[in-house]
Amino acid sequence: MKNPAGVECHYFFGDYFRGRNREECRLLKSANPPINWEPKFCDNCPVPAIRRANSCEDMQLKPTLKRPLPLMPKRVQVTAYCRKTHQDVAEPQIGCGECHKLPEVFLAD
Repeated sequence: MKNPAGVECHYFFGDYFRGRNREECRLLKSANPPINWEPKFCDNCPVPAIRRANSCEDMQLKPTLKRPLPLMPKRVQVTAYCRKTHQDVAEPQIGCGECHKLPEVFLAD
């Protein structure tokens, strides 16, 4: 479903049936403690780009809200963890490197 920023997002949910206007981010809602979602968080959220680049089902995303610099608005920042290899993922767009090996054609000799 497209989020308020106009980007397809796996975690965004909108219920508009029969005049309802309920929207939520299920990733932020599942955080511990839950993060109250606001539509402006979707403007700079890295999650849709990460999901487009890497759709590994073993990668678990953990969101936080942080200010990049003082006096700037809060932004969603994400850390990733691989449930298969039990390690933190440094580059969520690429993945841990163990779950999806590159084909031999792409490996240098």
